Amino acid sequence: MFGKATPISPTEMRKRLLIAESELNRAQLLQEWELMAQGTHAFAHRAKTLAAWASSAALLAAGVAAWRRGLPASDSGKSSWFQKLLRGARAASALWSMLRGWGGDKGPKPTDDAGRG
Repeated sequence: MFGKATPISPTEMRKRLLIAESELNRAQLLQEWELMAQGTHAFAHRAKTLAAWASSAALLAAGVAAWRRGLPASDSGKSSWFQKLLRGARAASALWSMLRGWGGDKGPKPTDDAGRG
């Protein structure tokens, strides 16, 4: 009994090979998923950084507009493109501040094991 090797049928051999191939595919899929998640996190970080810079620039523009508003106005009666740009930046800054207040990190965050017993 110890010295005898039991022959494996072709069907059993094929089954074992398919199981091994499935395990390899599962491991490869896990690696690809982790790589995609890292890329997504890096993109989100860049987007947050860009949003912070844009918000700062809009606040700076609004500050410059407020400072310029205190200066005497020109006699032409028309507002310049710079003044229009600053007014738009001020409105965008106010909107951004309002939207940031709504979706902040207030409240509990869900855990990974939520719903598991």
